[in-house]
Amino acid sequence: MSGHLPVMMAEVLETLAPQAGQVIVDGTFGGGGYTRAILAAAPCQVIGLDRDPDAVVRGKALEQEMSGRFTIVETQFSKLDELQDKIDAVVLDIGVSSFQIDQPERGFSFMQDGPLDMRMGKDGPSAADVVAQLSEGELSTLFHVYGEEREARRIARAIVTDRVATPYLRTSELAGVVSRVIGRKHKDHIHPATRVFQALRIYVNDEIGELEKALAAAEAVLPQGGRLVVVTFHSLEDRAVKTFLNDRSKEAPGSRHAPAQAGPAATFSLVNRKPLIASEGEVEANPRSRSAKLRAAIRTSAPARSSRVTGIAGVPSLDQIKRAA
Repeated sequence: MSGHLPVMMAEVLETLAPQAGQVIVDGTFGGGGYTRAILAAAPCQVIGLDRDPDAVVRGKALEQEMSGRFTIVETQFSKLDELQDKIDAVVLDIGVSSFQIDQPERGFSFMQDGPLDMRMGKDGPSAADVVAQLSEGELSTLFHVYGEEREARRIARAIVTDRVATPYLRTSELAGVVSRVIGRKHKDHIHPATRVFQALRIYVNDEIGELEKALAAAEAVLPQGGRLVVVTFHSLEDRAVKTFLNDRSKEAPGSRHAPAQAGPAATFSLVNRKPLIASEGEVEANPRSRSAKLRAAIRTSAPARSSRVTGIAGVPSLDQIKRAA
């Protein structure tokens, strides 16, 4: 697992509490850090999911090593409800992995030049396609909403103006135009292109939509007592998880037309009302853990609610981004 340090491992294991005989889904296999720790913690089985073919190759090697205890499946974690196994717990580590960032040819980072790609599953439109095809208004809305970039409009205008003569095909080219437009302010501790690259990655991989679908899928498959543990790395992800779990941990109110009739029962009980964060020691050893937040909940006996959850967190979907432009 060279190059990848699993975040908040101790807290994940304590909250997940793996037990003998359980089947646990590691919905974001990546480098297999969580999976290995779970298998070492209890005589259980783990199913790893990942849409990245490179991660699946790593998973196949672990399958051989852990014969009968681990299975890797190449799929999006939003489809965990399509598994045929009885599932006792789900853990999700949201966002891009160190493996993906460290490979220039994947195009996730501006730290090394590479093709402007960013596709986790290596299919569908790339980041270069998005930058070439979206209008100025769409790009501006995208950078503002998914990147929380204050200079979104100026950046979008520069991209659309310059792409007429020269398309943006490399990470260095996109990072260069962002740096040219907004520069580096003294108070900023991040590269000027950080928020734009984040926004494009989220859009290309529909990360918020995938997360919302995965939360609903976990609600659908987990039995009473089943645990859901989610680690996020930025505010949009955390907002999606927080809003979903707060919504599902409360009794839904009755209709105003039938106030005496109770709404759907709570489907989860919260393990921690406030998110857990990484310890000072871990942040010092692994700076990536600085922004990590862990939220967890335990499934009740109530029937799952509707799986139609897109937009529940107040984060616009891809289509809403386009309509808002």
